[in-house]
Amino acid sequence: MIASANGKLARKEDIMIDDMELVYFKNILTRQLQDLQRQADGTVINLLNQDARTTEFLDMAAIESERAYTLRMRGRESRLIRKIKQSLQDIEDGEYGICQFCRGDISIARLRARPVARHCIKCKSKMEHLERVAGF
Repeated sequence: MIASANGKLARKEDIMIDDMELVYFKNILTRQLQDLQRQADGTVINLLNQDARTTEFLDMAAIESERAYTLRMRGRESRLIRKIKQSLQDIEDGEYGICQFCRGDISIARLRARPVARHCIKCKSKMEHLERVAGF
């Protein structure tokens, strides 16, 4: 680690997050959250307004297939909404950018690629390896 001009410690990889970067990530996460919530609201309205009454079996199958697909996508988005909310809470708590396993810093490059990341690349790689070995 080296001392930067503002007195904070920094690493060569520029891992530690400064206040400007926190604002940047908070804005990105907030925008994503708003977009996802708007989409979810639209989906609920569409599902409620959708008229599934038909006597054609193929039409009914197509409607049900589309509905199931839509609900699966909304389920994924719901999990992402929870992750975004947790990341926003981590920012407020001063925990954003800290790996949940090793308590080390998560690189800025990783956070830019996946702002909801809760694990450093080393720990995430270990987790994925264990999942492959265990057959998950």
